Amino acid sequence: MSYQVLVVDDDIAICEALERNLRLKGFTVQVVNDGEEAISAVERGPPDLVVLDIGMPKIDGIQVTEYLRKRNYMMPICILSAQDEVADRVRGLEVGADDYLVKPFAFEELLARINALLRRRQEDISDTVEVLDFRLNHPGRVAEYAGVNLELTKIEFDLLSVLITHMGQVLSRYQLLELVWGYDFEVDSNVVDVFIGYLRRKIKNAGSKQVIHTVRGVGFVFRV
Repeated sequence: MSYQVLVVDDDIAICEALERNLRLKGFTVQVVNDGEEAISAVERGPPDLVVLDIGMPKIDGIQVTEYLRKRNYMMPICILSAQDEVADRVRGLEVGADDYLVKPFAFEELLARINALLRRRQEDISDTVEVLDFRLNHPGRVAEYAGVNLELTKIEFDLLSVLITHMGQVLSRYQLLELVWGYDFEVDSNVVDVFIGYLRRKIKNAGSKQVIHTVRGVGFVFRV
C-alpha cells in the first residue's frame, strides 16, 4: 500500500527534497506552499498524513491544524518548525498536531516519525468502554465523565483509552510513547507529561477526582 503524504512548506528547496526522498521510500506525495492551499488540498481529498510547516504566509501551520481538527479531519499531522521554543511545541500539540520536529532535521528522523504515526492509525473500534463514570465511544471518539463530554483532542483520547485499557497497570513514558504515538525508538521529549497534564485538567474540570496518578521514577497509572 502506498500512503499519501501532503507536504506543506513555503520553502521550495525543503519541499523538493522531501518530495524526492518520500517518493523514493514509496510514498505518494502532494506538495503545497501555504496554509490556504493545504486546507483546500485536504478538503478535496484527505491524505494519510500531513507534514506541515508552522511559519507560512496567509495561514500558519498552527491555524491549519486547528481548522482541520475542528472539522474532524483526523489524519496524523507532523509539524515542522525552525522555532525551538517549548511554548511553540506545546501550542502545536495543544491544537491537535501529533508530532513536532524542529528544523534542521535529518530526513531519517522525519521518516521514522512518519512511519510511527502511520503505524498507530487505528481502524474504527465498534465497542464502547465504560469504567465507573467514564465512558469512551471509540467509533465517535467521544469520552465522557458522568455524562459530561471531556472534549478531548485525538491524542488525548488515545492516551486516555490506553490508560483505561491498562487500568491499575503502571505504564512507563516509553510504553506510552509506543502505545499512543507509535514510537519504538528513543525520543527525547516531555510530550507524555504535557498530555497527561491536559488530561488531568479536563477530567478535573468535568468533576472527577484525580484518577491518573504519577508513580515516581516509573510512569503513570489510571486508578480510581
